[in-house]
Amino acid sequence: MLSNTDENKSITLGASLPLSGINKELGEEIIEGANTYFSHINARGGINGKLIHLIYYDDKYEPQNTLKNINTLINTDKVFSLFGFVGTPTTKKVLPIVMDEGIPFIAPYTGASFLRNKKYSNIINFRSSYKQEIEKIINFLYKTKHISNFAIFYQNDDYGEEGYIATIEALEKRKLILVGEGTYKRNTLSIRHALHEIKTTNPQAIIIVGAYKPSARFIKKARECCFNDVIFAPISFVNANALIEELQGDGTNILFSQTVPSYDDMSLGAAREYRELLKFYYPSDKPSYASFESFLAAKLLVTALHNINGPINHRKFLTNLKYLQKDALGAIPIEYNNTQLLNKTYLSLYINGKFEPIGREY
Repeated sequence: MLSNTDENKSITLGASLPLSGINKELGEEIIEGANTYFSHINARGGINGKLIHLIYYDDKYEPQNTLKNINTLINTDKVFSLFGFVGTPTTKKVLPIVMDEGIPFIAPYTGASFLRNKKYSNIINFRSSYKQEIEKIINFLYKTKHISNFAIFYQNDDYGEEGYIATIEALEKRKLILVGEGTYKRNTLSIRHALHEIKTTNPQAIIIVGAYKPSARFIKKARECCFNDVIFAPISFVNANALIEELQGDGTNILFSQTVPSYDDMSLGAAREYRELLKFYYPSDKPSYASFESFLAAKLLVTALHNINGPINHRKFLTNLKYLQKDALGAIPIEYNNTQLLNKTYLSLYINGKFEPIGREY
């Protein structure tokens, strides 16, 4: 495996993410997106002859498994960098190890605020924060739909708490209060109590901070029992594509938030490249937001490696990632700010089998 002295013939990255359980589609899509681009680069000789290998282990979206996996990746596999870890509670569990080791921790799939701390110089986020997403959702619904009664359905852990706090802050900014809330336990489909708690509060919109299966179950049951006109607003981690699949394509009254633009926007060179390469390397799989985001993160990682002069090491790698050109993804703007490379969020509706953006923001 590659050491900081660049003596080996490969560049090895490591990930821990859900590849089984009720959140497995998200993990699978992230691996798929990253390996689509890495395969493309390897087919062209890699980075100065060094091939990129992504090692990944299933953590079932359980922090104790993530802890075991990161120790294996660092101590046994001796990876050069960690890449594409999934989840807030899982990344929080391994944060002390990431900091003690000083190993690059790149593009975790979470918008958690604790990862956006300037003192963590070896952590580089790709995506915008949950705080930015929820601010965007509430601002849009408040200004354009004149909605003032918000509730929240969220996962009862660090991830859900991040979304809950961000929601409260966005509402307080507008002198609003949260009218209702309901939680469910991670890796379960136990949404009955949450629905009971929320339905008595008559919300106009419900922020959703969960995984896609329990979120889809919540929406289904809410539609059946009591909410005909309520707008459901899931944040990006919910996994829009998998959610729509669970809902049999029914996107009625759902406002989606994403941290990347639509993969269907053929005016974007990166979207065209993604779709072409995905079709080549994974011909039986459909495009998705999670896969596209992972593809873009992998593309930036490769660009940073290509830009290194001389031997590859952690310091040069991190520096080059932080100082990438703003057009490194073409028309999708990047800028290292608040420890993240992307700083926009995108809202969309699911109409006639496609996610249709609300306005252009790039």
